[in-house]
Amino acid sequence: MAKVALRFVLVIGVVQLFADMTYESARSIVGPFLGSLGASATVVGFTAGFGELMGYAFRSVTGYFADKTHKYWTFIFTGYLINMLAVPALALAGNWPLAAALIVAERTGRAIRKPSMDAMLSHAGSRIGHGWAFGLNEFLDQTGATIGPLIVAFVLYRQGGYHHAFAFLLIPALLCLAMVGIARTFYPRPHELEERAPVILKAKGFPKSYWFYAIAGMLVAAGFADFSLVAFHFQKMKIMPPADVPIFYSAAMVTAAVSALIFGKLLDKFGLPVVLVAFSLGALFAPCVFLGGFALALMGMILWGVGMGAQDSLLKAILSRVIPREKRSTAFGIFDTVFGIAWFAGSAAMGLLYDQSVLAVVIFSVSLQLAALPFFIIARART
Repeated sequence: MAKVALRFVLVIGVVQLFADMTYESARSIVGPFLGSLGASATVVGFTAGFGELMGYAFRSVTGYFADKTHKYWTFIFTGYLINMLAVPALALAGNWPLAAALIVAERTGRAIRKPSMDAMLSHAGSRIGHGWAFGLNEFLDQTGATIGPLIVAFVLYRQGGYHHAFAFLLIPALLCLAMVGIARTFYPRPHELEERAPVILKAKGFPKSYWFYAIAGMLVAAGFADFSLVAFHFQKMKIMPPADVPIFYSAAMVTAAVSALIFGKLLDKFGLPVVLVAFSLGALFAPCVFLGGFALALMGMILWGVGMGAQDSLLKAILSRVIPREKRSTAFGIFDTVFGIAWFAGSAAMGLLYDQSVLAVVIFSVSLQLAALPFFIIARART
């Protein structure tokens, strides 16, 4: 059964590879793209934050109904359909309000399918280790997020322009949807991979440790600057040519892929210290990105990738250990909702702060992320 679980994680990883090749490629250029359409830093920060809010907040609803109806694959396919097709549709956007609406639509599609996908991965993780399952999936996920922006950079170098780059992303979007169909055909009931028997909760709520993890996640999210604002800063300060911005994003995605794989494996072995080290390193990206030149900006993007890899591989893995499988999609959805609300509030605040003081953005970002560390310790003690 462990081999079947591993194969399932790999198949889902390929789905995620094409998905990230699509929407992370778009993410690498939406900041400058919105700027080219006349949007300000406040608009970029608000759009990025509101998109993440919809991408996370809606998960509490979809996660709940996925657990109630058990139609996990229906939520997954519907979500991917919206998630994937909104990206190439950006090629048709001629003004920033329309582009912003499509960015939010893409994030909303992700919200529909994410809790069900995470729940399925947690079932496989009970066989091969939750850290390894989420880490391996994130590695393949970020592999696509690395390749995609490089392709976008090539299109931009060839004078294709932003609209041509978005149009090209229709190819990986369709490949992703095809892989979802294949995954559904070969693994129709992933919940059967769960190693342990279902645990029946007598209490209606979740353990206290779950809520402390949620607070920690909120602080991390609020202090983690979205790449749209980072890319906007790169363009405004002329730190690099526009075509180099996706390459910097690819460097961050390589780091996220490798760090997710390493952190996931180490989490299963060492536990909490891995979480603390990972998020401490990720918190240091802001001074490098916003206060430095070309070299420090590159270092900052590497640290940004460490933080991203830690978020995507560690948070769901530690939650999988405290929530029973029959409530896991709901738990992931609620966690993502509070995470997304914090991301929106933090992104909007950093967009406003950026128009006043770049140093204030740095202080805001670092302080909130480091403030999350004590809550991870408290949550682990209560588990």
